[in-house]
Amino acid sequence: MARSFNQVILMGNLTRDPELRTIPSGQSVCSFSLALNRSFKGQDGNWQEATDYIDIVAWGPLGERVSQYLSKGRPCLVNGRLQSRSWEQDGQKRSKVEVVAQDVTFLGGRSEGDSQGGGQGYSGGESPSSASSKKKDDVVIEDIGDEPINLDDIPF
Repeated sequence: MARSFNQVILMGNLTRDPELRTIPSGQSVCSFSLALNRSFKGQDGNWQEATDYIDIVAWGPLGERVSQYLSKGRPCLVNGRLQSRSWEQDGQKRSKVEVVAQDVTFLGGRSEGDSQGGGQGYSGGESPSSASSKKKDDVVIEDIGDEPINLDDIPF
């Protein structure tokens, strides 16, 4: 049987504050939902907007960081995998497809009055202090004089 590939990357805004809970084994799990906006041309030829709502689950330390630093309305980038689960409730079979987050990147700047520093753009896979201590290499732009740039010479 051929190998499968299951990976999703989503960017959107939280629809509600993350909900952190602890399961009986002691592991933390955080649930939240993302709103994803999209535009498309309708049958009448006019542009229309729609919003999709996707449920996300983040386990362990990642879920704890999401709960600590993100809140309703904040943008984030989620990298994870799709997972379906089913259960029985009130005699009816229920099922759900959700994203299990493997990495969450907090987007946007620090809000006014936000003492936690959420949204500093650090990835959920690393600690805030290690992200802020990284230095980007300086970009050096050479002076090419007054010659015009030929766009055909640019390799991309």
